[in-house]
Amino acid sequence: MEHHEKKFRNKLSKRIISTPTPAAKSAFFYIQEAGCTMKEDAYAVHRRELDLFLIGAVVSGRGELTVGDETISLVKGDCFFVDCRDPHSYKSSESEPWELMWIHFNGSTSQQYYDFFASNSKYTFRPPFFDKIVSDIGKIIGLYEENEPNAEIYTSKYIVDLLTISLTVNNSEQQYDSALKQKLAAVNSYIEDHFTEDISLEKLSSEFYISKYYLTREYKHIYGKTIFQHIITARINYGKKLLRFSDKSVEEIAHLCGFNDQSYFARQFKKSENLTCFSYRKMWRD
Repeated sequence: MEHHEKKFRNKLSKRIISTPTPAAKSAFFYIQEAGCTMKEDAYAVHRRELDLFLIGAVVSGRGELTVGDETISLVKGDCFFVDCRDPHSYKSSESEPWELMWIHFNGSTSQQYYDFFASNSKYTFRPPFFDKIVSDIGKIIGLYEENEPNAEIYTSKYIVDLLTISLTVNNSEQQYDSALKQKLAAVNSYIEDHFTEDISLEKLSSEFYISKYYLTREYKHIYGKTIFQHIITARINYGKKLLRFSDKSVEEIAHLCGFNDQSYFARQFKKSENLTCFSYRKMWRD
């Protein structure tokens, strides 16, 4: 791991540029650079086709982010998450220069995290625990300033924390009506209690007095999976328990889990576990 700092006019501004080790590239999330820009060092940045991802946090002041043809105004407390292969730029307001903290990172499952984020949000997010974002970026910078021997390991941990916030903030309780959340929680409880039965959207709609189309959309939005996926997962989990702790046949287990067709159960199980039912049972019993 090698790094150096770029100096700014304001001694509080800083940029750490890092070269990750082969081990970090193969196993961890890692940074290429991280930093903070104070007001008098604020400037416009234009980039494209960088094989990196960017998370930025506006600590104070104002600015704007442009991705493609879309420009978004940013104020204190706003964060952004960008795939740097896309043409993008960001700049501070001249009248209210910002203080900005950021990391450029990659590695591990960065692309998958970004794809999930992009499916629910568009470039920006506003976390209720903004101080946590600022703190984690500050800790990453500190690791490299202090030449911490395990900097790459800790950095990966802090990046995961940042990604977790970015993915969950738009699904937080503040974003949804509490009555809707309570109703969807009741739907979840119903599924957990009745997953071995024949559950249809029509039945859930009637049971909970909610449009099946609205239910489908909002459930996926909040929980990140469809109701059908939840039912299948609950059945597979029960099937795993029966395969491990009973001597029942696969056909019996399929019916006990709510599958009318043994072959369909076997296909869903293989899709979930990448193992046949028999291989799974053997693996846990040998």
